[in-house]
Amino acid sequence: MPDATLAEWSARPGHESFTTLANLVTVLRTIGAVGLAMVAAQQGSLALLLASLAVYWIGDVADGWVARLTHHETRIGAVFDILCDRLCAGAFYMGLAWLQPDLAIPIGIYLLQFMAVDAFLSMAFLAWPILSPNYFYVVDRTLWRWNWSKPGKAINSAAFAVLLVLTQNPWLGSGVALCLLGLKVASTVRLSRLGLPIPPGTQDSTR
Repeated sequence: MPDATLAEWSARPGHESFTTLANLVTVLRTIGAVGLAMVAAQQGSLALLLASLAVYWIGDVADGWVARLTHHETRIGAVFDILCDRLCAGAFYMGLAWLQPDLAIPIGIYLLQFMAVDAFLSMAFLAWPILSPNYFYVVDRTLWRWNWSKPGKAINSAAFAVLLVLTQNPWLGSGVALCLLGLKVASTVRLSRLGLPIPPGTQDSTR
C-alpha cells in the first residue's frame, strides 16, 4: 500500500485505550443481543431471537462506525469486538438450536468454524502493526478478500443466518456450513504459509 495510507491502517501504541465510545457501543449491543437470546430461549420465541440477531448486527456496524467517526480505532477495540461477536453469535445460534433442534448439526459445524478457526484467523492481525483485520489487505489481499472484505464478511456471517432462518433446511445448512469451514481451513493454510511474525519488542524468554 502507498505510504500515504499509513495513518489509516497502522497501529498507534499511544492511542490505545479500552475506554472509548465505540467499546461502550460494543458492550451495550452485546448485553442487548445476549439478553434477548436468553429470553427468547426461555419463552420459545423466534421473534425475540431474531431481534437478538438484529441487535447484534446493527450494533456491530454501529461500533465500527463510531470508532471511525471519533478516530478511535484501536487494536484493543478490535480484539474486544471479535470476542463479543462470538458471544453474540453463539447466543443466537444456541438459541436457534434450542428452538429448532433439527438445525443442530449445521449450527454445530458453523460454530466450529466461527468460534475456533475464524477466531484464530481474526486474531492473526495482532502479529502485524495494523489496527484490525479490516486492514489485512496491507498484509495479504487474498486473505482479506476471503474473510474481511464486505462481501467476505457478508458470506461468512449474515448469509448463513439468513439461509437457516428462511429455509430451515438442515441439509442445505450443513452443506453451506461445510463450505464456510473449508474456506476458513484454506485461509488458515494460506496464513501458515505466509507466516506469523513475532511482534517487534517481544522479549526472547529462552535462557
